[in-house]
Amino acid sequence: MRVELSCRALVLVAGMPGAGKSTLLAGLPVDARVVVLDSDVQRAALRRALPGVPYRSYRGLVHLLHRLAVVRAAVSRVPVVVAHLPATDPGTRAALARLAALTGRSAHLLWLHVEPADALRGQAVRGRVVPGRSFTRHAAAAARPPGPSPEWASVTVLDRARARAGLVLDPPVQRTRVGAQ
Repeated sequence: MRVELSCRALVLVAGMPGAGKSTLLAGLPVDARVVVLDSDVQRAALRRALPGVPYRSYRGLVHLLHRLAVVRAAVSRVPVVVAHLPATDPGTRAALARLAALTGRSAHLLWLHVEPADALRGQAVRGRVVPGRSFTRHAAAAARPPGPSPEWASVTVLDRARARAGLVLDPPVQRTRVGAQ
């Protein structure tokens, strides 16, 4: 899957927990013009800082720190920000599209659409299972994939087969001013 980005962009990779967002992003080629933000970074840091404390006790802090990292990256000079969030709630997706607009970025949504049973298997393989009630809410909200919307420059829906083929982002070319000192 190739996504061409003609200007500064915020790319939201979304879908229910276990859909394959982390797997898709793990195969993304390294590019200095692209920053990829996954809450696993905050989760791992807090796990080291709070040994023995169950994740459920600091889950909210992980979510807050991750969202702050997305905002910080969005206001930065990096051309492409990739945010990894379930964003099954339309309000969360709208907030990310607004953040893109406020920071002069085009908003692009990559939605991984899978059946709930497949997502549960994906969680089990990864060793991180979302609590039952939370997963049920995500699954209900993700039952219908998002369609085109004026707030998004592009909306792409991927199934697992298309996601397995990988993702390539074509960031905008950074232009340098000739004669600039």
